Amino acid sequence: MIKVNLSALPAEAVDDKTLKKLVANAAGVPFSKLSGFQITKRSIDARGRQAKVVLQVDAYIGEPIPERTPFDPELHNVTDAPPVIVVGAGPAGLFAALKLISLGYKPVMLERGKDVRSRRRDLAAMNKAGIVNPESNYCFGEGGAGTYSDGKLYTRSTKRGDVKRILELFHFFGADESILYDAHPHIGTNKLPQIISAMRQQIVDCGGEVLFEQKVTDFLLDGDVLQGIRTADGTTIKAKAVILATGHSARDIFELLHSKEIAIEAKPFALGVRIEHPQWLVDQAQYHTAVRDPFLPPASYSLVTQATGRGVFSFCMCPGGIIAPAATAPGEIVVNGWSPSKRNNPFANSGTVVSVDEKDFNAYGFNGPLAAMGYQRMVEQKAYSVCNIGLVAPAQRLTDFVSGKISSSLPECSYLPGIQSVDMKAVLPKEVHTALKLAITDFGKKMKGYYTADAVMVGTESRTSSPVRIPRDKVTMQHPQIKGLYPCAEGAGYAGGIVSAAIDGENCAEAIAQWL
Repeated sequence: MIKVNLSALPAEAVDDKTLKKLVANAAGVPFSKLSGFQITKRSIDARGRQAKVVLQVDAYIGEPIPERTPFDPELHNVTDAPPVIVVGAGPAGLFAALKLISLGYKPVMLERGKDVRSRRRDLAAMNKAGIVNPESNYCFGEGGAGTYSDGKLYTRSTKRGDVKRILELFHFFGADESILYDAHPHIGTNKLPQIISAMRQQIVDCGGEVLFEQKVTDFLLDGDVLQGIRTADGTTIKAKAVILATGHSARDIFELLHSKEIAIEAKPFALGVRIEHPQWLVDQAQYHTAVRDPFLPPASYSLVTQATGRGVFSFCMCPGGIIAPAATAPGEIVVNGWSPSKRNNPFANSGTVVSVDEKDFNAYGFNGPLAAMGYQRMVEQKAYSVCNIGLVAPAQRLTDFVSGKISSSLPECSYLPGIQSVDMKAVLPKEVHTALKLAITDFGKKMKGYYTADAVMVGTESRTSSPVRIPRDKVTMQHPQIKGLYPCAEGAGYAGGIVSAAIDGENCAEAIAQWL
């Protein structure tokens, strides 16, 4: 076997037969001598006038192609093992539970929402009728917000843990093999539910417990030692350790911690809008061609700038995707984005958000540990009040937003509950509105075609990260005040995506094993 690097390949080279010829040429052997190859890395270089494919492959010459070494998650039967409570069945909770099983502990997972199949009916009610179930929505339920946020697995958190293991686990439970070698791996919202279900079934088969519609309403304490939890129906579950992986939208958990005088902190975050373009326009801008090559995936973008001293950046970009309602309570408008695995919808959307911090929260009268949450809620309720029709969202053409006029009409939009033309100045805080206007103008200079009347902004993109940080010790990962409480992942302020949340879940499981 020899390793071969192939750069500047035309898009059509992804065809297996064509690629085999190119590999043979690069390896310096006749086509007939090449047994085959395995891709180890794949990316697209779109910096030049023509997009190129970049590959690393293992080429096998005159020898059989070995099967990939099967991944062993090292799972055991833990029916009678010591229990550990895991609150939340999102990426952090699921991967924490699987890691606990491999370490010889029994996870007891509590999820306030429904299983992934039952959850679909509540999502349909949001999209079709504008009805929000506070316990089952795009944020709450099996798989958490990650199930309906595109399934992007790219992360920069390579120093936090074993990224390769996380990808291997996703592949083990049904994700396509391409996530193991793509530079920007992606599963797709349409495929994630069955993968999540397979993970849950594995946890149960190993003797763990997964309990749905079990909302945690109290922490049972003996002094500064956590004894267990109590749920809304009065159920009490005892354990020496609790992983708190509730996600960035579990406001009732933040309020519960604060009411029990368990330390939490207000955390800066980012807030703004979703901006949607026709996908063909993004393809033209990024691939420098009138029509995207059918062998190339729908193009994406990443934009960042400084405006009025604030960071403004694109976030969770969804090529070929849709904008979805992500509210977790009646009377608020929140939007998110996702893509199916083929990314074949006609629109591309991205969160475009502005950094906000303590001085902004204080300016609106919000103080203390829940200040950022209060600011966030204020903006979401404003977005609701300007339309006040179910989950219809406020919207404005991009060019009209910058010029300061209400759009006389709006372009077609993927947001199913519907959009209504408003002046986004009535929705967004002044500091966010001002920074966005400057940033959009700058983005239009950086990306040809970005600044166009064919693009629409939809409010509000406000759940970019948790507005609260739950402190923990850097070494033990326990809350500094409460023994046995392990704040975890995005809801605690320690992760920012599926993979980083999964890694944090595993790290918490390992810390518990060391402590117990």
